[in-house]
Amino acid sequence: MLELEHGFRVVDVNARLTPGDEPWPRDRGRPISPERLERELHQAGIVRAVVSPNPRPGTSYLQANNGVARLSVDRPFVAFARINGPRPSTPGPASRFRALLSDRRSECTSPADVEQYAYDDRFHGFVLDPGVDGIPDSAVLDQLESVNLPLILSIGRDGRPDAPVESLLGRSFPIILSHFGDRPLDRESMASTIELLDRFDTCFFDTSFVRYRELLERALVEHPDRVFFGSGAPATHPNVSVMEILTLDVSEDLLRRAFSKNACRVIDALSPTS
Repeated sequence: MLELEHGFRVVDVNARLTPGDEPWPRDRGRPISPERLERELHQAGIVRAVVSPNPRPGTSYLQANNGVARLSVDRPFVAFARINGPRPSTPGPASRFRALLSDRRSECTSPADVEQYAYDDRFHGFVLDPGVDGIPDSAVLDQLESVNLPLILSIGRDGRPDAPVESLLGRSFPIILSHFGDRPLDRESMASTIELLDRFDTCFFDTSFVRYRELLERALVEHPDRVFFGSGAPATHPNVSVMEILTLDVSEDLLRRAFSKNACRVIDALSPTS
């Protein structure tokens, strides 16, 4: 694809990077090399991108996180560590009962893991998909509050946030809901989820896989400081994602906020001075 010329500084809060020794999930498209991802980001005019491993149930993310951090060196990538937890995110008495009986398994993120990631200068935040990874226990969540780094939260597999997920939104650290917090292409649910921005001051949205112009425009107009650009690369080519924002009927100031200013306030490593 041709390089885009748009004059905006663009940072991306939603890209995936799979180390060569990690399996590739079949439902997430084909893998691409770090070099190709960097090239596609450059084609779209994206100067920096948050990258993290793909979710994989029932495994430790230590190796995958370290692999992503290693591949981010000397590239315009900002590594986020993927975390997980022992508690299932599905509602119901059976799930709650199993949660009470379960201990933190060895493959689950511990408070010490969170502290180590937070004070390792290779990582700048965390990523969690409760539909795959479960929800960390209270000790891990307390440690996340202590280090106060942003958490990118994907809840698309379960639809709108259930009670355990909404309990995360009440925490003090910034939470960025991927693809407006819902299943891609679920217009009605995305529209209702925008209301979460009225309820939670530390909640933000990213635009990955949001294909409805009216929803993007509504979120930007109603919450101009709370929307971050996310490409969803490599599942979506960054050129496509950038063009979807460029063609919105909003002011240039709102475009600049979505493309860079908003995310840089929350993720320091994306700022021009980093």
